[in-house]
Amino acid sequence: MLTHLNCIALRTVKYSDRNNILIAYSREMGRVALLMSAGGSREAVRRRAVTMPLTPFECIADVRPGRDIYNVREPRALLPLHGLHSNPVKGAVAMFMAELLGAVLTESQEDAALYAFLVDSVGRFDSMSRGVANFHLAFLYRLGRYIGIEPDVSTYAPGRVFDMVDGTFRSALPLHRRFLPPEDAATVALLSRMTWDNLAAFRFSRNQRNSILTAILEYYTLHYAALSGLNSLDVMRRLFD
Repeated sequence: MLTHLNCIALRTVKYSDRNNILIAYSREMGRVALLMSAGGSREAVRRRAVTMPLTPFECIADVRPGRDIYNVREPRALLPLHGLHSNPVKGAVAMFMAELLGAVLTESQEDAALYAFLVDSVGRFDSMSRGVANFHLAFLYRLGRYIGIEPDVSTYAPGRVFDMVDGTFRSALPLHRRFLPPEDAATVALLSRMTWDNLAAFRFSRNQRNSILTAILEYYTLHYAALSGLNSLDVMRRLFD
């Protein structure tokens, strides 16, 4: 059945000499695998440009029962992402975010609110001129709200530790080692105050950003999937001096 899909591109993997598989997250079906031409024709090149990592696009997919990979017609970009495609720093962040989403968003189940959040985040990041260095931290914190692992900041108070297992702040140490000490716990609460409009107001050194990112990835790993093998992670750690 021909189905209209609104998607956000995550990653492309080689399928054969003639075709690649594009992994995407769609508003209508959740995670999907789409068959894309790997040739050098003008149309194949246009399709690859439309489906670069983190690009929102729409298409017609031939969805048939029993098939996990769908043929695609008429892919068309939904947002002109000039910033992500021309700015190498933004491009590196986009690669990291797309790779992480590919590891976390594994369910073939639609979630219109999550899809809307992703598209809105990408659009804002593309046009952002200030606060770019903090975008991925705010994005990962906000993403937790949509996938059910947002920390409960209502339990925060100065001096408390952050229990990474249940996502709450505690006055006493938990019986396990998966917790952040008070100073790092305070940073978790600080992240909850970030908005797309005030990112530039938060001043972190590269070492501080890397420490925060390490803690976030550990938190995601506890609740979702192991993320230590992300290919783009080393690039992210070298950014934003």
